[in-house]
Amino acid sequence: MHARAKKQKSWLSDQSFVKTYGFEVVDTTDNGYELLALSFDGTTPKFAPNVKKQPIKNQELTIYYDMQCPYIYQSIEMIKQYCEMNDVPLSLIQVDTLQKAKELPCVFNNWAVFYKGVFETVNLLDVTYLKRILKK
Repeated sequence: MHARAKKQKSWLSDQSFVKTYGFEVVDTTDNGYELLALSFDGTTPKFAPNVKKQPIKNQELTIYYDMQCPYIYQSIEMIKQYCEMNDVPLSLIQVDTLQKAKELPCVFNNWAVFYKGVFETVNLLDVTYLKRILKK
Protein backbone atom coordinates (compact mmCIF):
# COMPACT_ATOMS: atom_id res chain seq x y z
CA MET A 1 0.00 0.00 0.00
CA HIS A 2 1.27 3.46 -0.89
CA ALA A 3 -0.42 6.87 -0.57
CA ARG A 4 0.54 9.61 -2.94
CA ALA A 5 -0.64 12.92 -4.34
CA LYS A 6 -1.85 13.13 -7.94
CA LYS A 7 0.60 15.99 -8.40
CA GLN A 8 4.11 14.96 -7.34
CA LYS A 9 5.15 16.47 -4.00
CA SER A 10 8.81 16.73 -3.02
CA TRP A 11 8.29 14.81 0.22
CA LEU A 12 6.46 11.85 -1.38
CA SER A 13 8.12 9.05 -3.29
CA ASP A 14 7.77 9.11 -7.05
CA GLN A 15 4.57 7.31 -8.04
CA SER A 16 6.05 5.97 -11.27
CA PHE A 17 8.40 3.79 -9.20
CA VAL A 18 5.64 1.81 -7.48
CA LYS A 19 3.52 1.68 -10.63
CA THR A 20 6.31 -0.18 -12.44
CA TYR A 21 5.81 -2.95 -9.89
CA GLY A 22 2.09 -3.27 -10.55
CA PHE A 23 0.64 -0.91 -7.97
CA GLU A 24 -2.67 0.62 -9.05
CA VAL A 25 -4.83 3.48 -7.80
CA VAL A 26 -7.54 1.96 -5.60
CA ASP A 27 -8.95 5.03 -3.84
CA THR A 28 -8.76 8.83 -4.03
CA THR A 29 -9.58 11.93 -1.98
CA ASP A 30 -11.07 15.20 -3.20
CA ASN A 31 -7.87 17.09 -2.41
CA GLY A 32 -5.60 15.12 -4.70
CA TYR A 33 -4.35 12.08 -2.79
CA GLU A 34 -4.39 8.60 -4.25
CA LEU A 35 -4.01 5.26 -2.53
CA LEU A 36 -1.99 2.79 -4.57
CA ALA A 37 -2.03 -0.92 -3.80
CA LEU A 38 -0.77 -4.20 -5.13
CA SER A 39 -3.28 -6.89 -4.26
CA PHE A 40 -2.19 -10.50 -3.93
CA ASP A 41 -5.62 -11.84 -3.01
CA GLY A 42 -8.06 -9.55 -4.84
CA THR A 43 -8.81 -7.33 -1.86
CA THR A 44 -8.33 -3.60 -2.12
CA PRO A 45 -7.68 -1.21 0.75
CA LYS A 46 -9.49 2.11 1.03
CA PHE A 47 -8.91 5.37 2.81
CA ALA A 48 -10.79 5.51 6.10
CA PRO A 49 -14.15 7.31 5.73
CA ASN A 50 -12.93 10.17 7.96
CA VAL A 51 -10.20 11.00 5.43
CA LYS A 52 -12.80 11.98 2.87
CA LYS A 53 -14.65 14.32 5.27
CA GLN A 54 -12.03 17.06 5.09
CA PRO A 55 -13.74 19.88 7.02
CA ILE A 56 -13.50 19.53 10.79
CA LYS A 57 -15.73 21.14 13.42
CA ASN A 58 -12.85 22.84 15.21
CA GLN A 59 -12.44 26.40 13.85
CA GLU A 60 -9.21 27.30 15.63
CA LEU A 61 -5.76 26.50 14.31
CA THR A 62 -5.61 22.72 14.71
CA ILE A 63 -2.51 20.62 14.16
CA TYR A 64 -2.42 16.84 14.16
CA TYR A 65 1.10 15.50 14.61
CA ASP A 66 3.24 12.60 15.69
CA MET A 67 6.86 12.56 16.74
CA GLN A 68 8.33 10.53 13.85
CA CYS A 69 10.08 13.53 12.29
CA PRO A 70 12.90 15.13 14.30
CA TYR A 71 11.73 18.63 13.26
CA ILE A 72 8.21 18.31 14.66
CA TYR A 73 9.11 19.27 18.23
CA GLN A 74 10.84 22.44 17.02
CA SER A 75 7.84 23.39 14.85
CA ILE A 76 5.38 22.75 17.67
CA GLU A 77 7.36 24.94 20.06
CA MET A 78 7.63 27.77 17.51
CA ILE A 79 3.89 27.62 16.76
CA LYS A 80 2.95 27.52 20.46
CA GLN A 81 5.12 30.55 21.13
CA TYR A 82 3.71 32.51 18.18
CA CYS A 83 0.12 31.66 19.08
CA GLU A 84 0.61 32.59 22.75
CA MET A 85 2.21 35.93 21.84
CA ASN A 86 -0.53 36.75 19.31
CA ASP A 87 -3.57 35.37 21.15
CA VAL A 88 -4.26 32.77 18.47
CA PRO A 89 -6.35 29.84 19.73
CA LEU A 90 -4.46 26.61 19.10
CA SER A 91 -5.36 22.95 19.35
CA LEU A 92 -2.49 20.45 19.17
CA ILE A 93 -3.48 16.81 18.79
CA GLN A 94 -0.72 14.24 19.10
CA VAL A 95 -1.51 11.11 17.11
CA ASP A 96 -0.07 8.57 19.51
CA THR A 97 -2.55 5.70 19.39
CA LEU A 98 -3.99 3.48 16.70
CA GLN A 99 -7.47 4.79 17.52
CA LYS A 100 -6.42 8.42 16.99
CA ALA A 101 -4.80 7.45 13.69
CA LYS A 102 -8.00 5.76 12.52
CA GLU A 103 -10.02 8.88 13.36
CA LEU A 104 -7.83 11.35 11.47
CA PRO A 105 -9.79 13.66 9.16
CA CYS A 106 -7.16 13.67 6.40
CA VAL A 107 -4.36 11.79 4.69
CA PHE A 108 -1.59 11.97 7.27
CA ASN A 109 2.13 11.43 7.09
CA ASN A 110 3.07 12.94 10.46
CA TRP A 111 1.71 16.49 10.35
CA ALA A 112 -1.59 18.05 9.25
CA VAL A 113 -2.80 21.62 9.68
CA PHE A 114 -6.43 22.78 9.70
CA TYR A 115 -7.68 26.35 10.10
CA LYS A 116 -11.31 27.43 10.30
CA GLY A 117 -12.21 23.79 9.83
CA VAL A 118 -10.41 23.55 6.49
CA PHE A 119 -7.41 21.33 5.71
CA GLU A 120 -4.45 23.59 4.89
CA THR A 121 -1.27 21.55 4.56
CA VAL A 122 0.84 18.58 5.59
CA ASN A 123 3.97 20.74 5.47
CA LEU A 124 5.74 21.90 8.62
CA LEU A 125 5.15 25.59 9.30
CA ASP A 126 7.52 28.47 9.75
CA VAL A 127 6.26 31.86 11.00
CA THR A 128 5.76 33.24 7.47
CA TYR A 129 3.69 30.23 6.39
CA LEU A 130 1.72 30.33 9.65
CA LYS A 131 0.89 34.04 9.17
CA ARG A 132 -0.29 33.35 5.63
CA ILE A 133 -2.67 30.64 6.89
CA LEU A 134 -3.98 32.83 9.70
CA LYS A 135 -4.85 35.65 7.26
CA LYS A 136 -7.45 33.43 5.59
